[in-house]
Amino acid sequence: MSLYEQDFWAWCRVQAQALCSGHLAGLDLVNLADEIEEAGQADENELLSRLEVLFIHLLKWRFQPARRGRSWRLSIAEQRRKIARRLERSPSLKHKLPGILVDAYGDAVLGAERETGLDASVFPAESPWTFEQIMDAAFLPEEGH
Repeated sequence: MSLYEQDFWAWCRVQAQALCSGHLAGLDLVNLADEIEEAGQADENELLSRLEVLFIHLLKWRFQPARRGRSWRLSIAEQRRKIARRLERSPSLKHKLPGILVDAYGDAVLGAERETGLDASVFPAESPWTFEQIMDAAFLPEEGH
């Protein structure tokens, strides 16, 4: 059994030391490449997840006006900040936004249906908002928006 399979943390340290010292022959290239790719995928997954949560709260805000409150407003603000920070740290994700937004909105409709008890048919089939709108700190959807 390899160090990678036995102790991932120790394997990471060995790989980092080999890279820093220039001992490239000691690198586990196959697993290292997989881990680097997974790290990039993790950034994309985080962005998708945060957009989903943002969409859920925007849908709840729009379709349950009687239940609006500080908690939803703060969750919306928090997700916006974290999405912006993720895109600042990984700007190449911006070119993937159109597809990520479609996926996040579709997942959010399911989440909003679960959390609100409203039927999914109540919510628009596609996001009624642009990325710029959902990221605008002053934007909260009202009826008709």
